[in-house]
Amino acid sequence: MSPAVGSYVVDTRTGRLGVVMGHEGPYVQLRPYGGGREWDVEPAAVRRATDAERLSAATAHAVARGRGEVP
Repeated sequence: MSPAVGSYVVDTRTGRLGVVMGHEGPYVQLRPYGGGREWDVEPAAVRRATDAERLSAATAHAVARGRGEVP
């Protein structure tokens, strides 16, 4: 079963955390936490993100915003 839109998952091929934006054909469309360019991944290559992974992504995004690296 494919993950629900809006859920946080990890692309097991790359280790990147993403938010599920949709499903297109056989792929799950992910966008990085905080925005950015979407990428496609096969449903078999995603797993649910842990709370610690979500917190780490949120912290990294907040630090980047504080430094002016993210609009």
